[in-house]
Amino acid sequence: MITLKTERELKLMQEAGRIVALALDAVAKAITPGITTAELDAIAEKTIVDCGARPSFKGYNGFPANICTSVNEEVVHGIPGLKRLRDGDIISVDIGAEINGYHGDAARTLPVGNVSPLAERLIATTEAALAEGIAAFKSGGRLTDISYAVQSYVEAAGFSVVRDLVGHGIGRKMHEAPQVPNFGRPGRGTRLTPGLVLAIEPMVNIGTYNIDFMPDQWTVVTADGSLSAHAEHTVALLEDGPLILTKI
Repeated sequence: MITLKTERELKLMQEAGRIVALALDAVAKAITPGITTAELDAIAEKTIVDCGARPSFKGYNGFPANICTSVNEEVVHGIPGLKRLRDGDIISVDIGAEINGYHGDAARTLPVGNVSPLAERLIATTEAALAEGIAAFKSGGRLTDISYAVQSYVEAAGFSVVRDLVGHGIGRKMHEAPQVPNFGRPGRGTRLTPGLVLAIEPMVNIGTYNIDFMPDQWTVVTADGSLSAHAEHTVALLEDGPLILTKI
């Protein structure tokens, strides 16, 4: 069931989103060749807890860490650990936080040191595709208007958009209805109505859009081993348009 949020709920979600943005910013500043993904996890956890919130991902369906750290061909849900980042890597950092009963969720893909021009273009394309999806989140439209905007931008850039994973509604629960695909024809699905809050999150691959799951049953990788990038914001629809909640 889709739940529309009240003005009071949106303010609470904006605080959760602000904390997520602070944690993402802290992690981004720490990313450098040689740091481990576990160290990044600890930085995010401290930032979230110091703000009086809790990491949404820790223990979620058994997930063992506070954040997701997905490196290079890893699409999403990478588990932080002893892996050290190397010059030229790219890393997707996905963070959720809950405070006062409401969640925020956002992700960024970041370069580690000096990355290739292709990796830079992949990251920029993914961020721009997210912006296109947010711009299509308009009152009176349909859910797949967002999907079409993302897919069109990504494929025009020569990349592919992951089809087996989706964005989602968010609020009191980390994942709520509706699911938000990143591909599809426009004009279909749920009517976009003020009070709707979505986590819009393109996942973009250099090669095929097909994915595989690693033996840990969490980490998702590209089927062909190509680089992948991920960008996400929690976005509320207001009467006058979309409002990004996961901003400082």
